Parts: sequence; structure tokens; C-alpha cells
Amino acid sequence: MKEFSNKYIFIFSALMVIVVATLLSLAATLLQPRQLKNLEIEKKRSMLESIGIASTIQTTEILYDKYIKESFVIDSKGETVAGIDAFNVVLNIEHKKPAEEQYLPVFNAVSDNGEKAIIIPVEGKGLWGPLYGYVSLKTDMNTIYGVTFDHKGETPGLGAEINTTPFESMFIGKKLYEADAFVSIGVLKGGAKKDDPHNVDAISGGTITSKGLQKMLLDCIGKYNDYFLKNRK
Repeated sequence: MKEFSNKYIFIFSALMVIVVATLLSLAATLLQPRQLKNLEIEKKRSMLESIGIASTIQTTEILYDKYIKESFVIDSKGETVAGIDAFNVVLNIEHKKPAEEQYLPVFNAVSDNGEKAIIIPVEGKGLWGPLYGYVSLKTDMNTIYGVTFDHKGETPGLGAEINTTPFESMFIGKKLYEADAFVSIGVLKGGAKKDDPHNVDAISGGTITSKGLQKMLLDCIGKYNDYFLKNRK
């Protein structure tokens, strides 16, 4: 009787594992299109935010089509690469490739008043996980039009402040170049001078996140240097 009971328990447990695994797999398969669509919308919302356009889940795609006029991919020399969809380029995959093999996405935007901007994605490492976002530039390929940053686990009230308006707004109008030399944007502990064209204040208590963001900007934006120098207006 005991042997029968043990066998029954084993069979029942095995069947339950199979049923649960099947249900989870089915749920994942059914939910995947929705999850991918949500990621697409979030990506478009972030791009719009970098040029100062607020959107909702319902309006994102309409506004994206209205303001983002063109997208393409360039290589490390600033030359256009045909046949690659800029929207589908995954930065953390590209970063693992040799520099000369990386695809660099570019998005062209036009505001309501006709002012043009280009948007590029950035991605790096913070204290607890990845940092990412978008940087938009004016057509001089030097002046920052706007930025949006986000994270996957920075400390609330400290490193997580990178995706707040007070922090992001400090980047507007900052310059990436001194003459033709790329210097990026510094994130300075102790604060930047008010008229400093190349630096912003670091996050109080978020030193490692600030350093990670500074490195992210230097590394990611720097890859576009050849393209910027060829297309500055």
C-alpha cells in the first residue's frame, strides 16, 4: 500500500509539473506579442521625450510618426549602411562587436516650428544595472537639444534621479565639442559652473551612477564622431 501511495504521489507530481510548464509556456507565447508591442511603444516614447514631446500609450505611435521623419544606420566611419532597420538595432549586442562592425542608429526629427534634431540611443552601466536613454542634438551636431535617461535598478532618491526632469534639463544647450575636438559631457561631483558648456552637476549621493552615465555618453556618442564632423551645419 505504501509503495502504491508513493507511486501515486510521484505520478501526480510529474503530471502537475507538466501541466504547469505547459500553461506557463502557453501564457508566455500568447503574451509575447503584447510585451514586444509595449517595448516598442516605450522606446518610441523615450525618443519623443528626448525632443520634448510628451505622449501617452494611446498617442505615442501617432506622435512618433508625426515627429520622427527618418531613421537609418551608420558605421564607425559615419557612412550609411543599407538594409538595416535602425529601430531594431540592439545596443548591448552591438557593443560586444568590434568597433568597425557596429551598427549605429540615427533618427531624424522635426519639431512643430520646423527645427530639426537628430536622436541617438545610449546605453551603459550604473551601480546596480544598465543605464540607457536617448540624446537629441541640434543640426550643428554639437548642441544638445534634449535627453532622456532611465535605469534598471538604481537606488531611489539617489542614482534613480537620472530620469528626473531637474537632472535631464541640465543637459539642454550643453556642447559636445571644443572646436573640432569631441569632449562629450562631464557629470561633475561637487557641481559644474553655471556657464560651463561641457559639464553638469552629478547626482548627490549617486557618484557611481553619475560616473557610469558620464562614461556612457563618452563611449556611445563618441562613436558618432566621424558622422558628426561630416554633417555639422
